[in-house]
Amino acid sequence: MARYVKDIVLNKPEDFVNFIMQDYLRKNQFVMSEWKGEPAWRAGDGVVEGFKYLKWSYFNGMFHLEAWLRGTAGGEMGLDGVVGVLMKKPYRESLEQLFVVLQQELQTPPQGQQSQAGQQSQAGQQSQAGQQPQPIYVQTTDNTKAATGSLIFGVLSVILCIIPIAAIILGVLAVSRARMGIGSSQAGKAKAGCVLGIIGICLGILLWVLNILLIF
Repeated sequence: MARYVKDIVLNKPEDFVNFIMQDYLRKNQFVMSEWKGEPAWRAGDGVVEGFKYLKWSYFNGMFHLEAWLRGTAGGEMGLDGVVGVLMKKPYRESLEQLFVVLQQELQTPPQGQQSQAGQQSQAGQQSQAGQQPQPIYVQTTDNTKAATGSLIFGVLSVILCIIPIAAIILGVLAVSRARMGIGSSQAGKAKAGCVLGIIGICLGILLWVLNILLIF
């Protein structure tokens, strides 16, 4: 088993952790699936980006997460090493952002004052018995950078299609980041980047084949 494993002592309300995780899974296009009979969250595709998997749990203040990619031979591939780095790097970066968000300090702002950086969790924290739950303002994962990166990589993949290998690599980067950025406020950039990335990949493969045919 070659999984990336992370354990963090959070000691945060369970509803807060559930809220953050559901938000992360939704923004990164994860759906409930299974891995060899084991329930797991899955995102990605089997053609360009590859499949990535995730499992998590929270018990007695301890957060536990396992993440891995599906290897070329159908086995598990961790998030370290250079093999499959185009898939590993964005996935690892998104998880690191998730850990930062999970470890944020929880603050209830004064009445009438809203947090500028965060979003409101519907989960309340009840400090004393009999009191009404108070709203907690929290920061969630932000994939706007991934959306912008997807658009940039997508444009470059089309421009550099005369260099097939560059177009394919940039196209894959555009598609992988688009999946993360599609759930952000910059979804339009992510969609455009995904389309351009696919076009760049197709052009790169086409020109690669044409070059081989011309050689022979």
